[in-house]
Amino acid sequence: MIPLKDNIPASRRCVVTVGIIAVNAAVFLLQVAAGGDHAGVFFKFGLVPNHYSDLIISQRLSLLDQAYPFLTSMFLHGGFLHLLGNMWILWIFGDNVEDHLGHLRYLMLYIGGGILAGLFHLLTNYRSPVPVVGASGAVAAVMGAYFILYPKARVLTLIPAFFFFPIVELPAFFFLGIWALLQFMSGTTIFISG
Repeated sequence: MIPLKDNIPASRRCVVTVGIIAVNAAVFLLQVAAGGDHAGVFFKFGLVPNHYSDLIISQRLSLLDQAYPFLTSMFLHGGFLHLLGNMWILWIFGDNVEDHLGHLRYLMLYIGGGILAGLFHLLTNYRSPVPVVGASGAVAAVMGAYFILYPKARVLTLIPAFFFFPIVELPAFFFLGIWALLQFMSGTTIFISG
């Protein structure tokens, strides 16, 4: 399912959404330009649970080294499709949430959601040596806000099925439920996309 647009027009320019997408795209281009050392970048700037649970590792890291991955990990992506999926969802739904909350509260929601998702991942995968990257937690916070603010919205959705590509209008709650289920399934089977 690929959302094309929702039926709620934004009444103001959503500069924070555009800015977040631009920063994520710029960081991804830097990742690509850096060449093949994605693992090194992911271990340095991604959220690695055992950097907190392994006493030998955690003692070598400063408080700042342990704090910044909660922010930096949400701007890294495991591949182009990972980036595209997160930013497309943000583009479709983020404008309405930003329009309703205002620029600063929306940015706080996005960053706070990403940090909370990082904390949840850390608590549920405490000994994992695998870095987690991506904006999915922050985007999920925006999607949750959208669901609360616009429960009766509808989403024009492309549904690829074999050689047919029907476009249907789905209730937003249905689309968001399917999206959440796919995120949960992806999160329980793969730690790093790409």
